[in-house]
Amino acid sequence: MKVVLATSNAGKIREIEEALQDLGWTLSPLGPLPLPEETGATYEENAALKACAAAVMLNAPALADDSGIEIEALGGEPGVYSARYGNRESDMERNVYVLEKLRGEKNRRAKFVSVVILAYPDGHLETYRGELHGTLLEGPRGANGFGYDPLFVPDGDTRTLAEMTVEEKRAVSHRGRALAALREAHRQGLPERETTPIV
Repeated sequence: MKVVLATSNAGKIREIEEALQDLGWTLSPLGPLPLPEETGATYEENAALKACAAAVMLNAPALADDSGIEIEALGGEPGVYSARYGNRESDMERNVYVLEKLRGEKNRRAKFVSVVILAYPDGHLETYRGELHGTLLEGPRGANGFGYDPLFVPDGDTRTLAEMTVEEKRAVSHRGRALAALREAHRQGLPERETTPIV
């Protein structure tokens, strides 16, 4: 099966390719085609917006992810706004912004959430969700990964996600768990799918 990856994020593309390589799918980048703005109030809505748009434009199954970090001390922020939190332009600037907001805060608990949606041109959707709980450091560590990975230490580990290899991160990460659920569903045969009209 040929599947379009409805993202321009190189880190996400690498993780998806690694996670799904044994399904025998042909994974194709979206290229220069534009995706709709993420106007949804939930990860599910944003992932569906992107996946459905790509499926219609290219008349092929399309996979999209929406993910974010939810920080307890900030009331669950930034959530779906993680990629543009505080109107900061880069990952490093957003990390600094989070650390500033958490200065002096003892509660460093947070969780990553990922929702992966596979959309088909006929309107079928498959939805998979993964979560990863952990704590935020007071400064970044590690040169791998992207986003808030340098700040986040998963429960049961002493390393940040940015100190792990792609394979190690995928084994524990929120996106890795959502993709593992997708992979397992397709290994067992085509799962039941929710039909949603694509306009």
